[in-house]
Amino acid sequence: MAYSENSVSPILLRPIREQLEHDRVIRLLVVRLRRRYAVGTNLGDEPEATPVKSLGEDVYPDLVLVTSDSPRRLHGVIEVETAESVNHLEALAEWVPFAKARGAFYLYVPAGTTDVALRLCRQHKIAVSEIWSYHPVGEQMRFTMTYRSGRASAAGRARGARPGKVAAKRDAGTRTGKSAKRAATKKTRAERVAPKKKTVTKKRAATSKKKAPAKKAAAKKAAAKK
Repeated sequence: MAYSENSVSPILLRPIREQLEHDRVIRLLVVRLRRRYAVGTNLGDEPEATPVKSLGEDVYPDLVLVTSDSPRRLHGVIEVETAESVNHLEALAEWVPFAKARGAFYLYVPAGTTDVALRLCRQHKIAVSEIWSYHPVGEQMRFTMTYRSGRASAAGRARGARPGKVAAKRDAGTRTGKSAKRAATKKTRAERVAPKKKTVTKKRAATSKKKAPAKKAAAKKAAAKK
């Protein structure tokens, strides 16, 4: 749970068990996302906070995602809730300003509360990009995306289309190169075979010329005998 400078969180204290789970989810998300983004956290025990601007004020979501490529820019923010914090007060106090910050707004809630979270977002017109559920499986935590906005889907398709187009052009170039190589190989073979055929034809013609006088002489001898 995070907060803005000029607001008081509607949930002052979580049950200890939920707070531990909340912090565990945040740390797991950092591990999952740090390969793609520079990740800033706003946990209670962190010495340095990572604020973002929303409507001119600093707000402190649980996670702040910044692109790792140049130029670096804010990609989005993540807020992790527990069962106790999926409610109207939390939505108004935190989800609304987080959704108005530049970039995407990702909401993580416990499994079984995703419908409530989506209903609250629609009721308060909160532009949430994605809603994810989480639940423990043994010693691991499983994350499942349960909602994605139309804008986020379009952005995802656009990012996925670019590599596809490049791959298509690369494949087309490869096919063209292979076709050219095959044509050149066929031409070379034809050039190699063609002279051999001409040589064989010349040899046959020369042999025929040598045999012609012998045939004529044989014919004369046969006529003389008669």
